[in-house]
Amino acid sequence: MATSTATFEGFRPEAVEFLADLAQNNDRAWFQPRKAEYERLLKEPLERLCAALDERFAAAGIPLSADPARSPFRIYRDVRFSKEKSPYKTKVGARCPYVERGPDGASVAAERRGGGYFHLSPGEIFVGGGMWHPEPPRIAAWRALVADDPERVHAAAEDPKFVARFGGLDGERLTRVPKGYAKDHPDTDLLTLKDVTFGRRLSDEEAFGPDLPDRLADDLATAVPILRLLANLAA
Repeated sequence: MATSTATFEGFRPEAVEFLADLAQNNDRAWFQPRKAEYERLLKEPLERLCAALDERFAAAGIPLSADPARSPFRIYRDVRFSKEKSPYKTKVGARCPYVERGPDGASVAAERRGGGYFHLSPGEIFVGGGMWHPEPPRIAAWRALVADDPERVHAAAEDPKFVARFGGLDGERLTRVPKGYAKDHPDTDLLTLKDVTFGRRLSDEEAFGPDLPDRLADDLATAVPILRLLANLAA
């Protein structure tokens, strides 16, 4: 099925209701007869959102991308190595990987790790980003940067627009400072991060409105300093 290029008109409340029903009926017998409904309420609007969002990124020179074919996550769970065998996710989401853009808004380099993220599930709609569950070399590179160039890290993490929008960096943390760093290091809060992430919840009004692409682009634009820092980690 070709990706629709129609204008994004917003998610409908029925989209969240569908996911709530799926959580109660997570099996093929329930989903397959309703697959067309899933595509109409969730898959196709998410693809249109990505297309519209990429246009906003390009127009504003925001170093992120949103590809209708590649950004959305599949609804199907990979259950090969999981004890939980429910076949479907009860959320939808899309990644917006970091990619530098030229003056005309066109991508000028390959995608890098990290970037933005949009999430929609019953009771939890948010926009955020960063690096979640990074590999050991990447989190090690983050900690080395915090220790070696703290002014640069603080400038990005404490950018006033970013803090006003997202409240700063967050994520799962270690219970103690990682090995190799002083226990009383002044940047303990940054060194103990296991995930270097940020996010803010969206209201139903924001998620269901046609201006969602503008809202997400504005949100993620404020996070560019920290996203660029993470994208360029030497790992």
